[in-house]
Amino acid sequence: MSAEDSSWRTPEMESFHTRFSAWTPFSNKSLNRQLFQERVALISHWFDLWTNKQRQEFLFAIFLRCTKSQLRFVQDWFSERMQVAKVDFSTVLPRFISLYIFSFLSPKDLCAAAQVSWPWKFLTEQDCLWMPKCVKFGWFLPYTPTDNEYGAWKRHYVACVSHLDWLTPREAAAIYGTLNEPKTEDEELLERQREKCLRKRIWEEIALRNKELFKVRPPWVSGTCCSSVLKPRRQPRLSQTVRERVGSHEALEKQLVLTSLEILPKRSNISGSHSYPLLSKKYWHGVHKNDDSSSYALRPHFILISSRIPAYEMVVESVKAGVVSVVYEHSVTLESLLYLIEKALDGRKAQSMGIFSDGDSREINLLQGYKIGVKNLLRPEVRDFWEKLGSYVATEEEGGHVDFFVPLGASVLSDWLGSQWGKAPSSIYFCEAKLQTWSSFADFLEETLKTVRKQLYPLFKELQKSISGRMIGQFMFDTMGMTNILNNQETAQALADRLMELSKEDSERSVVEDNSWDTKSRLSKNDLNFEALINLERILQKDSAEKRTRVVRELLQSERKYVQMLEIVRDVYFAPLKAALSSNRAILSAANIQILFSDILQILSLNRQFLDNLRDRLQEWGPAHCVGEIVTKFGSQLNTYTNFFNNYPVILKTIEKCREMIPAFRTFLKRHDKTIVTKMLSLPELLLYPSRRFEEYLNLLYAVRLHTPAEHVDRGDLTTAIDQIKKYKSYIDQMKQNINMKDHLSDIQRIIWGCPTLSEVNRYLIRVQDVAQLHCCDEEISFSLRLYEHIHDLSLFLFNDALLVSSRGTSHTPFERTSKTTYQFIASVALHRLLIENIPDSKYVKNAFILQGPKYKWICATEVEDEKFLWLSVLRNAIKSSMEK
Repeated sequence: MSAEDSSWRTPEMESFHTRFSAWTPFSNKSLNRQLFQERVALISHWFDLWTNKQRQEFLFAIFLRCTKSQLRFVQDWFSERMQVAKVDFSTVLPRFISLYIFSFLSPKDLCAAAQVSWPWKFLTEQDCLWMPKCVKFGWFLPYTPTDNEYGAWKRHYVACVSHLDWLTPREAAAIYGTLNEPKTEDEELLERQREKCLRKRIWEEIALRNKELFKVRPPWVSGTCCSSVLKPRRQPRLSQTVRERVGSHEALEKQLVLTSLEILPKRSNISGSHSYPLLSKKYWHGVHKNDDSSSYALRPHFILISSRIPAYEMVVESVKAGVVSVVYEHSVTLESLLYLIEKALDGRKAQSMGIFSDGDSREINLLQGYKIGVKNLLRPEVRDFWEKLGSYVATEEEGGHVDFFVPLGASVLSDWLGSQWGKAPSSIYFCEAKLQTWSSFADFLEETLKTVRKQLYPLFKELQKSISGRMIGQFMFDTMGMTNILNNQETAQALADRLMELSKEDSERSVVEDNSWDTKSRLSKNDLNFEALINLERILQKDSAEKRTRVVRELLQSERKYVQMLEIVRDVYFAPLKAALSSNRAILSAANIQILFSDILQILSLNRQFLDNLRDRLQEWGPAHCVGEIVTKFGSQLNTYTNFFNNYPVILKTIEKCREMIPAFRTFLKRHDKTIVTKMLSLPELLLYPSRRFEEYLNLLYAVRLHTPAEHVDRGDLTTAIDQIKKYKSYIDQMKQNINMKDHLSDIQRIIWGCPTLSEVNRYLIRVQDVAQLHCCDEEISFSLRLYEHIHDLSLFLFNDALLVSSRGTSHTPFERTSKTTYQFIASVALHRLLIENIPDSKYVKNAFILQGPKYKWICATEVEDEKFLWLSVLRNAIKSSMEK
């Protein structure tokens, strides 16, 4: 633009000068306002034409450009026109902030807040709010809630609160009194006067008594009341007149103290007991006794516990207070055991002595190498041990006795040495509830150890073989040269095998020595030993009637305990589930309750009737009475047990299925299983009692028949009852064996990769043999010249109708010594279609044989000759048996 053009610009045109935009005037306010209104109208027109998404994007862009003051303006505008203050904070704030707010409420306020709305109900029933309130009072949830479970801790809190035994402050004050209850001045003065009078009267009576004793006592007797306890055994006694006078003073003193205590003011303290408790007469019994009675009171009960007992720590924990218990090692000698007893008693005599060790009904495994039984009872060292042991126990006239506990050998605990005291000897030494817990745990431990031994047997066998080979190899390397070692490998193998056999024989050496001594003793017995045995037999025959009574009473007592265990199932499990079903709050359906408890309730009814019959018979029991007919009648009704055992696997599967599918039932079991009411047992463990009861029946009935004379009327009925119970127990054992075989087949099918279904009727495993698969390089030459190479490791599973062949591999875990064996299925051949061909031993192969099937052929070899011989003999017998079918 030229200078001439710029000269004609007017001031009005200068007002249109722009600073940032070519369209926005800079200084003319009216035109600026007009132009702003036009542009707002244009943008509003565009905003009306946009979609909802476009409008949201536009607003988002505008808000991003706004300053804080502009955003505050928008907020104030919304506050004036919309009630933002009344919005539910739980729907606006983050959830963790809402939960933090609710955490300050009490349980009562939380329950009230849960009734406001569904969002509040969801928040106020969260476990993070209720768990601290439960833990504060020590109310722990007996199970871990699942991820989908809701409100578990609140329900637990409500359940615990509903069972609390609480009192109002007024009721608590009426029962327990108040702390530091104020007294009036008159009451305080009266109490002081009574105490002063009481002390004065007691001192006067004591002084009068001391004067009387000082006048009449002989020179050798002191006047104190404790002299009767400390005087020697052969000390002369007071005359009758002196004893009567002293006794009258003692009675007077007792009456005085009792009367003075009765008149004392009694005030209840905070614990509910009186400040001055009254003394009962039983606390005075035995205070002033002679020497014999005081020594009786000081004689403790003594129990010896073998460390060979499984979980013997639990047995030690179950010993009653005041009973001296000693745990001894199984490897100590008889002299060491006597020293332990003498040291524990510390010069005292035991009122009774119990020995808790393992064994059976014939002998007691007291120490290593000393099995105490009838055969070795007359050995000099054993007889000397029992004589010294008996010197530590009070005599029979003083009530002393010796008790033997053989819990792992027999369940019959009727034949006790010493007199009976009206209760079971176990109750003298042990708390029966704790001992019962140990018994259940020991049974579980024995079953577990049996499984572990079965699994570790191949490993131990291989380890024993390896150790034997190393010992022989080290011996030959130390005594022979390398050339001789290479030339005598067969000798080394024979020595290793013999060493393994010697290790097996060593474990039985103690038994052989006992038997050899018994043989010698039988050959060298004198007349004195014969007379001792005859006298012992006479004593046993004399006590047979008494022992028969004891065994029958134990049958009744054990039956009562068995019925109580069945009643636990009815009262703790069946009754609540049935009540919940009747109140329309069902935990289980009626069909599941029928499956679980119908058979066990019928068993309870049957055994309840059996218990009543036994109780009625024992109320009028005598030597001529019979118990066999009652057991025979019970044995004829055992079809009730048959229904239970047939449904037993279904019952256990139903429990597991309901536990997994129904959370309420899982909570129910967590609340009732393994509690004091159920004897620390679960429902499946309680259902195990019927199967174990028949073994106890057999042991008890054998004991009854043992002590029943041959001419007794009950002898025949007892034999019939024993045959019934034995037959039914064999039926239970057969069912148990079938279930174990089925489980065994399932385990084999699970560990073999690609294995077909093995579960078939009447199929069972006979033997498993590990072999090496060989490959012949040239089969046209004779057996003695053939060369073989080892190509695979095989495992042969022999069943009663088929042979399963699988490859065997070994995998090792890094940083671990143990290895894992894997199996891969190859083929299965029916036994009647299997051919066996022996390969004679040669320079190149040993212990080899051929298995020929319809499609496959395997050349196998075992490691030792005995395994080959045993495997081929078992295989041929199995083939023969399958072809005969």
